[in-house]
Amino acid sequence: MTQQIFHGIRASIRSGAMKKGSRLSSWQDLAAQLGVSRGTVKRAYDLLKDEGLVETRGSAGTWVAEVAEAPRDQHGEERRAPSGLFYDFETAPQYFQLGVPAQDEFPAKAWHSAWRQAIAVEATRPQIYPDPRGLLAFRHEVAGYLASARGLNCLPRQVFITSGFTGALGIILNAMGLRGEKAFVEEPGFPRTRQALLEAGIETVPAPVDSEGIDFHWRPDVKLAVVTPGQQAPLGMTMSATRRAALLKWAAETQAWIIEDDYAGELQLSGQASPALAAADGQGRVFHIGSFSKTLNPGLRIGYIVVPVALVERYEGFVSHLAPAGPVVVQQALQAFMSGGHFYRHLRRMKKLYAERKAMLVGALRRELHPSIRCSSDGALSVRLFLPPGTDDVAIAAAAHRSRLGVLPLSEWYQGRTRPSGLLLGIANVRSRDVSAKCAALSAALNHGLG
Repeated sequence: MTQQIFHGIRASIRSGAMKKGSRLSSWQDLAAQLGVSRGTVKRAYDLLKDEGLVETRGSAGTWVAEVAEAPRDQHGEERRAPSGLFYDFETAPQYFQLGVPAQDEFPAKAWHSAWRQAIAVEATRPQIYPDPRGLLAFRHEVAGYLASARGLNCLPRQVFITSGFTGALGIILNAMGLRGEKAFVEEPGFPRTRQALLEAGIETVPAPVDSEGIDFHWRPDVKLAVVTPGQQAPLGMTMSATRRAALLKWAAETQAWIIEDDYAGELQLSGQASPALAAADGQGRVFHIGSFSKTLNPGLRIGYIVVPVALVERYEGFVSHLAPAGPVVVQQALQAFMSGGHFYRHLRRMKKLYAERKAMLVGALRRELHPSIRCSSDGALSVRLFLPPGTDDVAIAAAAHRSRLGVLPLSEWYQGRTRPSGLLLGIANVRSRDVSAKCAALSAALNHGLG
């Protein structure tokens, strides 16, 4: 038994699974966990110490020593990101990175206060399984917010708390049994949404986007549409009233479903904010999805679905068995943050800040970039650069990433054969002190790629 413990821990240290400088369990605690004598574990720890793999620090415990690093291929496997639009998970956001909020303007004081309240509540909460739909107080708060900010009147029982947008999308696709069906997707549209549909066994049908939003052809064989009506991703336009009415009519008459990705609906930077598409849904065909990733922190992994009233019971059963809401303390912190009025104040500040940062970025880009590169900044939390036809925007984006510039190639957002070249730049973390230097670095990458 001593040898088994010794060899197991040694293999973990040498492979890098146990990082150097990390603390081991005390031999008393590990013995209790494994159901062996304390002497058995202590002898194993002594063998590890003899090999120089661990060091003891008296009452401070036993720690992994400064041993050789993990083999290069294993280290690479750990740090390698999954395929798709992922960045390095261990570092701060890259400059121009999409989908993240302004880290330097996070409301830390109010957020920490909300967390303290949540932890105090959690310490006295009965130790029972929580509501799989999400805490009722939090769902009330979300419903009230949607009514005032997005024009969507819904009951708290229609609100289901999820692990962000992807968690909500997975719940809908599985609960509705849509495998084998066809779905309209925007062209261009978010690549990971398209890939999620394919993973769920759904055939994607690209529908072009123009200045009014999605322009689809009526098809009774298509049973789902996934749209971003508030701010089209990535081009930024708001879906017109005419297109909204046409989409809702199609869904009602063909008994199809619509998934509304309201990824930044509360952060429309110019003009009057358009209401949620679900607000005009009189036939119960729209699923409204929102999250706190773009407004507060993607690390929270908290979002929500508003489901049609007729489907509430079906979703109650589904989430209770397969997709319950996440950690209660996070929900409690968000509920406290919202009920204290901090969320609304934060959104107001961010809308002003993002408008200023977008204007600043556009000005810097126009000073640095060649006139042949068209810059578009209408709508959305991004700036789009359109490159000459035939430009390899994927290669240019890869070169920019090596300079810690988190731009994305526009062509990857298209499904069809015609794929315009361009770059997508996030505005959230643009700052006056370095925007000119970053735009100059991007210009250098562009000039190299354009030859």
